Amino acid sequence: MNKTAHRIYIFGLSIIVIIVLAAILNKGYAYYKISLEERFFHQDHTTLKPSGILGHGMGILGSALMILGVSFYMLRKRYRIFSRIGVLKHWLEFHIFLCTLGPILVLFHTSFKFGGIVAISFWSMVAVFLSGIVGRFIYIQIPRSIEGRELSLTEIRDMKGDIGEALTGSAQLDETSYKVIVDAIKVKPEFRQSNFFTRSFRNSMENLSTIRTVKATLRKNNLPKAQRLQVLSLVKNEMSLNRRIERLVVMQNLFKYWHVAHLPFALVMLIIMIIHVAVTIVFGYKWIF
Repeated sequence: MNKTAHRIYIFGLSIIVIIVLAAILNKGYAYYKISLEERFFHQDHTTLKPSGILGHGMGILGSALMILGVSFYMLRKRYRIFSRIGVLKHWLEFHIFLCTLGPILVLFHTSFKFGGIVAISFWSMVAVFLSGIVGRFIYIQIPRSIEGRELSLTEIRDMKGDIGEALTGSAQLDETSYKVIVDAIKVKPEFRQSNFFTRSFRNSMENLSTIRTVKATLRKNNLPKAQRLQVLSLVKNEMSLNRRIERLVVMQNLFKYWHVAHLPFALVMLIIMIIHVAVTIVFGYKWIF
């Protein structure tokens, strides 16, 4: 899937979520905004209440989407037999899509009335959803290959070439300018003494300063625009690889801790959801079947 197709794919998934949310609000806003006592007398109560044809249907569909979203992604991620079916990154995006749309439907299935053991499942679902957003942020910070596979520290270091040699081959710089640029893009050892967030902020500020220094040095050498852009590209690539190496270990550790929070909430949600469905069936609640 090329970049254009991928953007269309993401846009399409986003539009589906927006359309579904807009359709539900268009149909039920007047119902959901009134108090629980008044809803009994609303004309859409029999349709939108949790056991109504739409309310019940949203609960069934939302639960199914979440189960499918988790199942498909786990199968693709953990079993080698599925490893050649699509790119893992795209499966994760589809997992996020299903596990965003599912909770929206379940939320409206409850008609914003939470109580009993089901409340535990609902708030577990909320915790899973919110932790999923945090997990997504951590995930995209971990350097990956184009297929979505997590890169090792060795692989990232192998991407780093000899910046000095590359500069020599791409532009005619005087010795002082050459040394200024090479020294400017080196990782400052004093930054390693601070915590990750402080290092990240200081590195960002340092990178901006480095770009300004490199631009000024290149202008002083009166290089053609094409050569200046080429050198800047080399410098930015080097800084990008330095950032990847910097955050790799930290984000890998954070991801491990994140699983400790995300998975238990998901299991609690799933178990109580199954109990809720079983109790519903036992008490004779049916949908369109």
